[in-house]
Amino acid sequence: MRSNQDPALLRAFAAEIKARRAASSLSQEGLAFASGVTRTFVAKLELGQTSPSLTTLFRLADGLEAGPDEMIQSTMKRYKKELKAAK
Repeated sequence: MRSNQDPALLRAFAAEIKARRAASSLSQEGLAFASGVTRTFVAKLELGQTSPSLTTLFRLADGLEAGPDEMIQSTMKRYKKELKAAK
């Protein structure tokens, strides 16, 4: 993981992806296929080990049948909770 990554933000995005995938009854492989990425990449996202590019964020949102804006807003809510919990 690059040192300029925000661990709390990565955890928030990881939780958002995992929750949306579970709610859609998709496996990691199913989400990967629907999004045009690898299952390993989805796993790394869900572990907070990497972050998606803007293009990949849009592809993930499409695979989850969500809007990218909706995913970003939900991630921000989770991120704020992460920051509060860290205090």
